[in-house]
Amino acid sequence: MNDFEGLTALVTGGASGIGRATAELLAERGATVAVLDLDPTGVGEPLLAHRADVGDDASVRKAVAAAVAELGGLDVLVNNAGIGARGTVEDNDDAEWHRVLDVNVVGMVRTARAALPHLRASAHAAIVNTCSIAATAGLPQRALYSATKGAVHSLTLAMAADHVREGIRVNCVNPGTADTPWVGRLLDAADDPAAERAALEARQPSGRLVTAAEVAGAIAYLASPLSGATTGTALAVDGGMQGLRLRPAGS
Repeated sequence: MNDFEGLTALVTGGASGIGRATAELLAERGATVAVLDLDPTGVGEPLLAHRADVGDDASVRKAVAAAVAELGGLDVLVNNAGIGARGTVEDNDDAEWHRVLDVNVVGMVRTARAALPHLRASAHAAIVNTCSIAATAGLPQRALYSATKGAVHSLTLAMAADHVREGIRVNCVNPGTADTPWVGRLLDAADDPAAERAALEARQPSGRLVTAAEVAGAIAYLASPLSGATTGTALAVDGGMQGLRLRPAGS
C-alpha cells in the first residue's frame, strides 16, 4: 500500500514504542518521515531524526523547522510524545501535575503551533494526536494521566473545528493498555509483574494488551489521504474496552 507516496510526516516521541511503529509504518507506505525525540540516537534510515524536548518551546520550534527543511515540506503531524503518571489525586504534588500536563498537553500545543504554518501549504494536511482510553473510561490510579488525556481529547475536537476550513484534519487515537516500553517499566516495578500483566490483559475484552503496530495502523488510517472526510474523530484501539460489556466467561 502506498497511500502516503510523495507525502512527508513528522512523528514526536518517534524513537520507540507507538511512535517508532508509526514512523516505520508511514515510511513503508511511502512517506518521507522525520522523528522528533528526546533521544533519537537509535533511529536509522529510512527515518530522519531530530532531537527535541516537547516541554521547551524553543527546542520544538528549532527541531520542527530543521525537520521540515530536510523533508521539504510537511503533510502529516503525529503528536505522540508523552509521559505517564500513577496515583490518585492525593498522590502527586503540584510540581508533578504541572510537569505531566506540560508534556502531555502543552507539548502537543507547542508542536502543532510550530507545524501549522507548514501544514497549511499541504493539499493533504493531517494531525493525529495520541490520546488514551483513559480519556473516556475511569481507570484506577491514573488521575493525573487521565486528566491530561481528557484534555488531549477535547483539544483534538477544538483543533479540528479551528482548522477544518484550512484543509487540515485533526483526529486522535485512543489506545487501550499497549505493550510498550512504558508499560513494561510499570510491570517491572510491580510486586508481582506476572499477576499485574494478567490483570491488565483481563480488563480488555480481547484478553490481551494492544500492540504498538495496531495503534500505528489506526494512526496511519486517520492520517491517510484516503480518510479525507474524517476529522474530529477519536478512534479507540483498546480491545473493546470502551464499548463492550462482556458477561463473565462461562456465564
